[in-house]
Amino acid sequence: MPEEELVELKFRIYDGSDIGPFRYSPTSTVAMLKDRILAEWPKDKKIIPKAANDIKLISAGKILENNKTVGQCRVPFGELPPAVITMHVVVQPSLTKAKTEKKLDEAPRKHLCACSIM
Repeated sequence: MPEEELVELKFRIYDGSDIGPFRYSPTSTVAMLKDRILAEWPKDKKIIPKAANDIKLISAGKILENNKTVGQCRVPFGELPPAVITMHVVVQPSLTKAKTEKKLDEAPRKHLCACSIM
């Protein structure tokens, strides 16, 4: 039985630097990739994800779902030789946290003036 061909991936973060490249089995899930990104995230960056759910992976213009495998996300490029695939990483805090923080920020504000259009 032939050996499974590993997929080589690197992850580009917001400032243009890369995490990786790493080799993955085509059966690895996107959730596993996110866990690896979280573990390998550079500590000196301004924006740091707090959990794997804060990370969005984009490949070929599509946001990848956690339950998909690397093999399912891979875009076929015909007869091109295997190469490192770059996926983009976006850090997006979960919505419940963002909404709570927004409500706390808005509470002390008072509207002191009003505008009218005639």
